[in-house]
Amino acid sequence: MESDGDEEAAAPPGAAGAPAAGRLKGCPELMVDDDMREMAKTAAWSVSSCKPGNGVASLRDDNLDTYWQSDGAQPHLVNIQFQKKVQLQLVVLYVDFKLDESYTPSKISVRAGDGFHNLKEIKTVELSKPVGWVHISLSGADPRETFIHTFMLQVAVLSNHLNGRDTHVRQIKIYGPRPNHVPHQPFHFTSREFVTYSTIR
Repeated sequence: MESDGDEEAAAPPGAAGAPAAGRLKGCPELMVDDDMREMAKTAAWSVSSCKPGNGVASLRDDNLDTYWQSDGAQPHLVNIQFQKKVQLQLVVLYVDFKLDESYTPSKISVRAGDGFHNLKEIKTVELSKPVGWVHISLSGADPRETFIHTFMLQVAVLSNHLNGRDTHVRQIKIYGPRPNHVPHQPFHFTSREFVTYSTIR
């Protein structure tokens, strides 16, 4: 079973008073809410550059010993394009400062849009010597904005630790809300509380 880790401080799911901003450290376990599902298995993945043998496939092989290594000028880009518009809530990356040192991202921007022509920045985060899974929530400042609706997501590594040029990212997973579990329910609820109380018992 998977449960949700807080975006900024690897706090337990639903932790009250968790910081809204800060430097992300990483979490040793991949923790995602049960009401989310991995969305990018059928998406088209591409990267701005890569070293031979360390390409985009290394981001999706479920192997923490492999990694994508960029080979070009910053920013280093990972592009995820979907066949239809999807609802996305969370980006989770695995990075390891202990192993990768100056190749470890220190600042990441997440962008969304219909395509390359109109990507807009959704969130920017800073990492502090992270080891583990880094959770980046895509929800807005408004509590009602629990997800974004997009055809494309781009993860941009803007800078690395120790002024490194190229980057290592070991895994990326993209999560969105699961389809409505309540039969004959016209509304799509995205929180467990709403789903729980959406039928007469």
